[in-house]
Amino acid sequence: MESRNWIGGEWSKPKAGTLEIRNPSDLAETVGYVHLSGKEDLLAAVAAARSAQPKWAAMTGAARGECLYRMAGLLESQGAELANLASGEMGKPIAEMRGEVARGVQLLRYYAAEGVRANGQMIPSAFVNVKQYAVRVPLGVAAVITPWNFPVAIPIWKIAPALICGNTVVWKPAENGCLTAVKLAEIFAEASLPAGALNLIIGKGSVVGEALLEEAKIDAISFTGSSATGLRVAAASAARNLKYQTEMGGKNAAVVLRDADLDAAVAAVVSGAFRSAGQKCTATSRVIVERAVYDEFASKSAEAIVKLRIANAKCEGAYLGPVASLEQFKTVNQYMETALAEARTVAVGSKADGESEGYYISPMLVEGVGADHRLVQEEVFGPLAVMLPADDLDEAIGLVNRTVFGLSASVFTRDLNNAFRFLDEAEAGMVRVNQETGGVEYQAPFGGMKDSSSHSREQGQSALDFYTHLRTCAIQYR
Repeated sequence: MESRNWIGGEWSKPKAGTLEIRNPSDLAETVGYVHLSGKEDLLAAVAAARSAQPKWAAMTGAARGECLYRMAGLLESQGAELANLASGEMGKPIAEMRGEVARGVQLLRYYAAEGVRANGQMIPSAFVNVKQYAVRVPLGVAAVITPWNFPVAIPIWKIAPALICGNTVVWKPAENGCLTAVKLAEIFAEASLPAGALNLIIGKGSVVGEALLEEAKIDAISFTGSSATGLRVAAASAARNLKYQTEMGGKNAAVVLRDADLDAAVAAVVSGAFRSAGQKCTATSRVIVERAVYDEFASKSAEAIVKLRIANAKCEGAYLGPVASLEQFKTVNQYMETALAEARTVAVGSKADGESEGYYISPMLVEGVGADHRLVQEEVFGPLAVMLPADDLDEAIGLVNRTVFGLSASVFTRDLNNAFRFLDEAEAGMVRVNQETGGVEYQAPFGGMKDSSSHSREQGQSALDFYTHLRTCAIQYR
């Protein structure tokens, strides 16, 4: 497969360079070729979106919703092919990838329904014969920059609310997810969206990303990716008075208290830490365990980890596949080497099934480092988790909050008092009881505190707040 741009309803092949994409599960297999865009391609995509926006916004919400319903139906019917491509491109196990595609379908249908829901509120006036109300209006052109780890769900949870609110979209995916993005755009092209309502631009962040931030006539930008790049997006957007949204890193903690159901806690922690090879911003990377059950929890976790199956992402039984790229492989292995040298190993998973060469990294759980150690404080984005002991809930909550990040946190307990206290005091945007840190339902707000997110939320009704201005209207009559 080869990548293409989709600009103003037309497909084109950019000419600013080419990347060969190898299957991270089997490096002998070439998945396709990514053709990179230059600044002029990006500016053309923005111009197409700008030109299309008034017509798209003038359509009724019901009509825009019908477009999203068609997109959902097409995605559902072609989801198996898309999941297979994405699994080969970035190494997510096929069962997880199918689930991600299904979530994309749900997101599209959820936001399609917003086309016929209430879009404002009546507000009493202090004056006689005045009707006053507030209504949401579109921003204009929204740019979305998406990562490779959720190549279907994250683009959709940005694009769908942007479109239903009357914005047009310029979408720049990560280089390691471009082939999946092109296939997704091909599916959406069949939904008969007006030309220019959704535009796909393939390119490097250093070229098209910089042009988006510095020159493009956009009205908002939604970004998911690294903290360093997210802060750059925020600074550049603030300088231009663009509305911006950044979802960045996490160092998520799971707390296991002495009264927890340990078997359930182990299953949830292992899943949260090692599904998707730990390449989730909500992945569990710190496991804080009350000393009374620390040894038992460690033993049960070790038993579970050594049984995890690491295999080609296309294998139905793969619990985790490879990391997504050579860059990821090098970065995560550096942390693994640090763990082996400076921590104690609780458990290491088995090696990958088969003989294919790929970017496989065995899952690892370690202990014996302090709360300020880099393994505890830095985001690894790989299958590595660190255990920390705590005397009680007070110390556990203190350890949870001892980080610059604040995305997700969970506690395992049977005591409602402990549960509610944790929900109140954990400094994270998403807090959970007896559930893993990974994931959140699509109808609920997604986002974090501190250095994990900017000042807005994605998904649910919160996304509508980001992708609109609120206009206050007043009418004097009689």
